[in-house]
Amino acid sequence: MLMRLTRNPYLLNSALLAVALLLSVAVGAVPVPPGALLEMFAVRLGAAAASGEWPQTLTTIVLNIRLPHTALMALAGAALAGSGAAYQGLFRNPLADPYLIGAASGAGLGAVLAMAVAWPAGLGRYAVPAAAFLGALGAVALVYALASSGAGMPTASLILAGVAVGSFATALSSYLMLRSQGELRRTLAWLLGGTTLGGWQPVGAMLPYIGVGLGVLLLSGHALNILQFGEEQAQQLGLRVKLAKTVIITAASLATAAAVAFAGVIGFVGLIVPHMARFVWGGDYRRVIPLSILGGASALLLADLLARRALAPQSLPVGVVTALVGAPFFLWLLRRVRGQTYW
Repeated sequence: MLMRLTRNPYLLNSALLAVALLLSVAVGAVPVPPGALLEMFAVRLGAAAASGEWPQTLTTIVLNIRLPHTALMALAGAALAGSGAAYQGLFRNPLADPYLIGAASGAGLGAVLAMAVAWPAGLGRYAVPAAAFLGALGAVALVYALASSGAGMPTASLILAGVAVGSFATALSSYLMLRSQGELRRTLAWLLGGTTLGGWQPVGAMLPYIGVGLGVLLLSGHALNILQFGEEQAQQLGLRVKLAKTVIITAASLATAAAVAFAGVIGFVGLIVPHMARFVWGGDYRRVIPLSILGGASALLLADLLARRALAPQSLPVGVVTALVGAPFFLWLLRRVRGQTYW
């Protein structure tokens, strides 16, 4: 069985994801025995009757608090890693990540704006993720409009426009935070990857966007493989380059915006996981993207578990953990590709 797992990357990553899901649900301030977990799920599916050995509060903790939080983190990790793989393939650069063209900065500006000014009361606790989602999409749309020209959409122009728009959005967010009176702590927590939303409603709200975005990316592996030869060669091979780039950027940005809106700004997952998938299992994007999706979900779940347990009973924003792990990896990667434009 072990040999089969190691030979099949999909089985291996699925097994790792199953372990990460189990640990995320079972480990916490109130530990949940594996037997209790299995019984709860069996009762929920109608496959068994409740034995009464576990208190109802334990069932409430698992089904209404930990399980939705686990699902949210898994979706966010999958979206960030899948989008990161697509961006790295599109730009042909291992240092690219989902935040390269302003999605994170735009989302941060939207969230800070929602916290700093009066927002429609009807949105309630969804004001921040709604504003973050609109901010991310708005920033990406602006970058896309600035980089596009009659001759196409040069990659260098896209990156430079993303840097400019991201810097402007970050500066404006800093200004609003300095002017803010009572929401500064909440804003900082969100920008570090701290989400305050609970229950199944946030999961249901982000699922359609992430599902559509990742679904399109899973179908884009062949186009990304062709783009590795360069845009001119890809055009000669019959690929409609501008259309392919537009579809990939839109899908990746949609998934990233949804993840950032509901989980906060979480760095390095979209950089590290795709690079490791490519390093271990090769550069075929028909394989890299699904493996990155599975690996991203597992990686963020484990980082979230560490964030919850490192300073228990307090919890760190998960972005702090991913930064502590990801920053050394980024420096190693930067040294490894120094002097190279593409790999």
